[in-house]
Amino acid sequence: GVALCICLTTCPLSPSSAFPTVFSSSLVHHELVGNYSHLFRVQGSQPDLVPYLLLAHIDVVPATESDGWEAPPFSAKEMDGFIYGRGTIDDKGSVMGILQALEYLLIKGYAPRRGFYIGLGHDEEVSGLNGAKNIVRILKQNGVQLAFVLDEGLAVIDGIISGLDGPAALIGVSEKGSATVKLTVSMLPGHASMPPRETSIGILAAAVKRLEENPMPRLFGLGPERYTFEHLAHKFKLPMKFVMSNLWLFSPLLGRLLERQENTNAFVRTTTAVTMFNAGVKVNVIPSLAEAHVNLRIHSAQSLQEVLDLIHATVADQRVKIELVEGFDPLPVSSADEKSFGYQIIKKTVLDMFPTVTVAPGICVGNTDSRHFKDLTSNIYRFAPAWFKPGDPQRFHGINERISKKNYEEFVVFFFNLIQNCDIQKLPEPHSSVHEL
Repeated sequence: GVALCICLTTCPLSPSSAFPTVFSSSLVHHELVGNYSHLFRVQGSQPDLVPYLLLAHIDVVPATESDGWEAPPFSAKEMDGFIYGRGTIDDKGSVMGILQALEYLLIKGYAPRRGFYIGLGHDEEVSGLNGAKNIVRILKQNGVQLAFVLDEGLAVIDGIISGLDGPAALIGVSEKGSATVKLTVSMLPGHASMPPRETSIGILAAAVKRLEENPMPRLFGLGPERYTFEHLAHKFKLPMKFVMSNLWLFSPLLGRLLERQENTNAFVRTTTAVTMFNAGVKVNVIPSLAEAHVNLRIHSAQSLQEVLDLIHATVADQRVKIELVEGFDPLPVSSADEKSFGYQIIKKTVLDMFPTVTVAPGICVGNTDSRHFKDLTSNIYRFAPAWFKPGDPQRFHGINERISKKNYEEFVVFFFNLIQNCDIQKLPEPHSSVHEL
């Protein structure tokens, strides 16, 4: 059952035999994209309703049992009510939840009014250049515009933000930009017995140290992270409730508090991480070349070019060559107001399932396949109903990645309800209660 399905990439079961109704229904058109990705078009009975897209990815990051896993990482072993395995959170829960929900709906004889697409990319972990990008190309060729896109990203957090009373479902309305920058120092090689005053390694190390000691400016309150804290303010006790409710005055103060912790510093600024450092071939030779790679995640209020200018200004050494390996600007911010069809449908689906949860817009500090779809819609949302308790975010790309059987069932129910909720033609008028559409 569940274990077999979660482990789709490693078991002999084919998708068509796991979901026979999806693959045999006359309402569903399926095509293979870029050899390994999947695009499904589910036909709606009212073609005038603009379709939407549910996005997920089937690839995972590497894992080996020797890293310290309690169960083999590709076994989908069930222990204490949890399914352990690489991909259970990222992103097989969504892959299987979407397909399982559609399978159940079709078995029940359900025919959607609003048509929709399902995109399952195969290379999200390496930027989605063959999977998601080719799915976008096909949709563009067919002249498709989308009402909204829903992809992985944020989740239901429970006890993760200190001081927050109760769980919160954060729906990502944007994601940070990204840049990988290479710093290089070249000098004439020499013998270690007669070293110059400064070596290539010393010059480069000093440049890297300057980048670490001079972080990018604090920009808290100038991006979508502002909406997150304004929406959650009423779930905090005083004085934090007062601070968050008056960010026009207290943004700098809250920014200073958030930058003290690594997991919240990412909301406050463009982050700088030195990830690779290479130099030297022999203990008694002064190397001619030293190079370092720096990975930056760009805050919504900054551009890629502004970040590159700041790197040049901070390194401030002509001997250090600075080149952009790859990068892109932060993604546009999607609407989260009362008129936003996609946001409100996702919110309604969450609140129908979890009435006690507070829903708020959020920012993704990592990147997803959905960033490739910005020409097809201005409404891109990043959320899956994964329930994160303290310690769970560290399992993401880490050891002992797992999902509870109960939470996996909630994934299926979430997409089962979401697909049906999308069948309304337009949103009802906003209601006075924050918990109703």
